[in-house]
Amino acid sequence: MDQLVAFDKKVNSFVDYLFGERDSRVRGWLLLDSYLPTLSFTLVYLLIVYLGPVYMKNRPAYSLKKVLLVYNFSVTMLSLYMLIELISASWAGGYRLQCQSLHGAGDADIRVAKVLWWYYFSKLVEFLDTIFFVLRKKNNQISFLHVYHHASMFNIWWCVLNWIPCGQSFFGPTLNSFIHVLMYSYYGLSTIPYMHRYLWWKRYLTQAQLVQFVLTITHTLSAAVVPCGFPIGCLLFQSSYMTTLVILFVNFYIQTYRKRQAGEEKLPIGVSDVNKGHSNGYSASINGSKQKSQ
Repeated sequence: MDQLVAFDKKVNSFVDYLFGERDSRVRGWLLLDSYLPTLSFTLVYLLIVYLGPVYMKNRPAYSLKKVLLVYNFSVTMLSLYMLIELISASWAGGYRLQCQSLHGAGDADIRVAKVLWWYYFSKLVEFLDTIFFVLRKKNNQISFLHVYHHASMFNIWWCVLNWIPCGQSFFGPTLNSFIHVLMYSYYGLSTIPYMHRYLWWKRYLTQAQLVQFVLTITHTLSAAVVPCGFPIGCLLFQSSYMTTLVILFVNFYIQTYRKRQAGEEKLPIGVSDVNKGHSNGYSASINGSKQKSQ
């Protein structure tokens, strides 16, 4: 136990050395005081990604239809709560779109930070997307883009909550929560066979994700051009990270959509979370017939 405490202290001392003093407003919040839990969950996740398919190789795939239905609609409701609360809190605090400082809105900043904690925690919950892939033996959907996005977002948002838990940080999660309301609703409905004929709007999720990336990068860089006290290094890091997602997403988009046969439909995932077929649900063919996502 003493060794674990010592290791935890060294890890957090190193992180503090890299990023400086943490925001005191989030001290004592669940999972935030130490980086070790977030790091440990991520390593377990990566271990499941690597060993899970090996474990399932000679075992039958699980259907998980009912589990997926509950899971997808639960994430939908969580995303809807975050969307509504972020809009409400930022509006009440008089947040500006162009650039919002970390300490300019008083109690509204704390309210935003509390919602962003749920956003951080939702990234842990979304590890289940990949675990469901493993259990259903949908290994072709566990792409580099998917794993990179899920693993990195959970760790990045631990840093965000500790150093920049409000202000300019509100914009990306607001957009992403809106996308997740649409996306996980789609996944949930795709587990209900008679709803397949109504899921014609799959392609628009891909377009919405692309718009999300562009808007987030534009919003981030606007604050770097006209500063308002928000850390420039954080803005540049976020822009760089989002650029890697755009590159990976566009590459996936080209590989998937340019090479598909006429009449086929596939949905990208990973960044905000759409992969080939469905993240964790079932898909309908273009003419409305029922089939599992491939």
